[in-house]
Amino acid sequence: MFKLFVIGIADTMLSTQQESLLARSVLIVGARRFEEMVSHLPVRFLNITPLPEALAAIGSHLQQGNVAVLASGDPLFYGIGRRLLAEFPEEIIEISPALSSVQRACALFRIPWDDAFVTSLHGRTSSHLPGLLLGHAKNVILTDANHSPDRIARQILDYLQFIGEDELKETIRMMVAEDIGLASEKVFYGTLQEGSTQRFSPLNILCLLMPAAAALPDYRFGLTEDLLHHSRGLITKNEVRAATLHQLRLPESGVFWDIGAGSGSLSIEAARANPALTVYAVEQKDEELQNIKNNIVKFRSFNIVPVPGRAPEALNRLPAPDRIFVGGSSGSLAAIIELAAARLPAGGLLVINGVIDKTVQEAPPLMEKFGFSVTTSVIDVTRTEPGGKAKRFNPITIMTGRR
Repeated sequence: MFKLFVIGIADTMLSTQQESLLARSVLIVGARRFEEMVSHLPVRFLNITPLPEALAAIGSHLQQGNVAVLASGDPLFYGIGRRLLAEFPEEIIEISPALSSVQRACALFRIPWDDAFVTSLHGRTSSHLPGLLLGHAKNVILTDANHSPDRIARQILDYLQFIGEDELKETIRMMVAEDIGLASEKVFYGTLQEGSTQRFSPLNILCLLMPAAAALPDYRFGLTEDLLHHSRGLITKNEVRAATLHQLRLPESGVFWDIGAGSGSLSIEAARANPALTVYAVEQKDEELQNIKNNIVKFRSFNIVPVPGRAPEALNRLPAPDRIFVGGSSGSLAAIIELAAARLPAGGLLVINGVIDKTVQEAPPLMEKFGFSVTTSVIDVTRTEPGGKAKRFNPITIMTGRR
């Protein structure tokens, strides 16, 4: 049976072992930049893009002899190795990895990488890139043309400006390793502002280093009202917040809309408990929007995007949600529920908290009208203060609809 050799390349020259494998092949597949490296061999070279055509050629040539695929660094680290293992029988594949681009970049940066958050943005879409990157002390990022280091820096700066986080704009360190292993290899060190005005080689690795944060709670869930910025006692009570988040059953990642977010207490708890989740906190009041921004900065919950405006109009420009919470509707409950039914996927959840009788009476039939199966719970909170004095709060009805 013929073999599929998957060879990691880390230098501009081939090793003796690599030459031997290539010489035993009937086809060499790789990025165009590798073609000159193998031009002395009497073996046909095929560009790996477009990929579907390259995969078809690999399959047909494997009927005639061995095929070699050249890849940068480690083919199994955000590389072609995963796709080849999915397309061809595992037993015919032989993988010879080189040092990954991340390893080589971190050596140039002179930083350990065993504690880094490593991600690839190749061909990836992200509704909120700062939320993906700013939640980690050390980020190492494989970029692409649409997510170049300068563009990433500008996106982060714009977000930090929007939420009023001026300190991080100056203290996040940015490093970029370009053309690793080539004669044009170089390393950029600077601030986000400096990096945002540069132009980088498309062959690069980006590193972002966050400054140490002030002491934050060492728990993911369970913030109390006194820890959160809010106005005149207008905040979802601890017990209600906990019950509401339980009903929402938030996914590990995805998109969550918090409509009528108020101070953002529920958004903050959701974002801290689910760091890979993107939270859109929709609020029309300027004072509450400022509370949301202050809480984002205080807790470094950068996976929250404050959305000024009134629902449902403010929702039209947001990415499709996996979960929706309605804490306030400002008289637009029916329109919000209708839009939620249109935007949520099958199995998505809509949770509405009702304080006043009108909401409690209107929401369940409206949810059922638009295709939700509905359950309700009533949360009646009584707190006992020191000395035994009891304080009772207004009951809250939590209405949960599943698509």
